[in-house]
Amino acid sequence: MKRVGDAAFIGPPDRAIDRFHRGSPFLLGSEKKAGLHFCNPSPVKVQEKVLKRSTPVDRLLQHAGFSLVEANLVILIICVIAGIALLNVTGVMPGIRANTALSQTVAQLRSGRESAMAQRRNIQLTFLGNNQIQLVRLDMPTGTTVLSTVTLENDIEFLLSDGVPDTPDSFGNAAAVDFGGSAPLTFLSDGTLVDAQGNPLNGSVFLGLANNPETARAVTILGATGRVRGYKWTGSSWVH
Repeated sequence: MKRVGDAAFIGPPDRAIDRFHRGSPFLLGSEKKAGLHFCNPSPVKVQEKVLKRSTPVDRLLQHAGFSLVEANLVILIICVIAGIALLNVTGVMPGIRANTALSQTVAQLRSGRESAMAQRRNIQLTFLGNNQIQLVRLDMPTGTTVLSTVTLENDIEFLLSDGVPDTPDSFGNAAAVDFGGSAPLTFLSDGTLVDAQGNPLNGSVFLGLANNPETARAVTILGATGRVRGYKWTGSSWVH
């Protein structure tokens, strides 16, 4: 008796092997006369053979997936990370708001200077209330045109925080908006900032959130050239 794979047969094997590989469960008459018969393969042996032929990737896929404990652990880790991120964002939001207001102020003041030079017209600079900056063009021969009015966002206002010193430019910090001259403030066509008498005027604008010194920001203007510079308070010093 010889064996092919898991099938055992008795007698001449050639035709039996051929029919076995073609998957035919039937024997020819001559095969029956020759006394050839097949033994049914054992299910256990078939399963072992399939497992032996499977690749490591196939065996890994057969056990793929997560248990309920593993899934809950992943969700817990995600929640912890999200909570930490939320705390960090909440802590830096006031500073982000102050930086946005600083950018608004610098852009509006530079726009006034550039408009005066480009249009060859005097542009008046006015600070309205505690959070607005307005630019007004003096038309020829008479009249005025409001060019733009910017309102500081996110509750930022013109504010001089307690304990925060003057900027490195030392243009004054007697008030949140300190130019020390007589109004109105005007950008001339050469880019300079002057007071009502036509004298070049330096000044500072301080910004921030009430009761939050860490949000202190400042903008200075050099009257002789109209140069605009922004500053940020770090808690111990001003940085440009």
